[in-house]
Amino acid sequence: MPKKNASAPRQVRIIGGQWKRTTLPVTDADGLRPTPDRVRETLFNWLDHVQGGRWRDLHCLDLFAGTGALGFEAASRGAAHVVMVESNPQALRLLTATRDKLQAHQLHIMRGDALTLAAGMTARFHLIFLDPPYQLDLLPRLLALCRPLLESGGLVYAEAAYSLQAEPHPSWLDGWKLIRSDKAGLVHYALLQPDEGLKN
Repeated sequence: MPKKNASAPRQVRIIGGQWKRTTLPVTDADGLRPTPDRVRETLFNWLDHVQGGRWRDLHCLDLFAGTGALGFEAASRGAAHVVMVESNPQALRLLTATRDKLQAHQLHIMRGDALTLAAGMTARFHLIFLDPPYQLDLLPRLLALCRPLLESGGLVYAEAAYSLQAEPHPSWLDGWKLIRSDKAGLVHYALLQPDEGLKN
């Protein structure tokens, strides 16, 4: 994840659902890198296709919430429950303010380290968003933690500074199926699903 950038947006918008066009403020914090509108639009088109447009019963986890763009987008489209995890105090204040403004009662915000909280979770989710700091190379650890948190047939959305479809793929992707992938600028993003016939 790069350092904060003078050209970074000051706000992003929810692009679909009941809160379409609602703005989400972007806090001035090192490394905050909101998922671009173009990427979110593609992602949620993928999800609508893969899930058949069914959001009402979905439970989602956004482990590096930041602006909340991914979690609020899911809730806006009708997700039953969305858990957001964030460690930055200013970002947490903005997430809470937006949740309260929208009266988004299906949103639960947790303060703390994503790895620690994920390791201690017992809840299960249909969809997990992973947009961790790029430079920490957390995806190998995060995918291992997320697998037991997924409902059968659940999906993980992951962003990275490198392609997840490169061959040969890294060993930590063993047991995962690549459902969709694309690239926008320097952002590589993909939908992953555990291969139920394989064990990590």
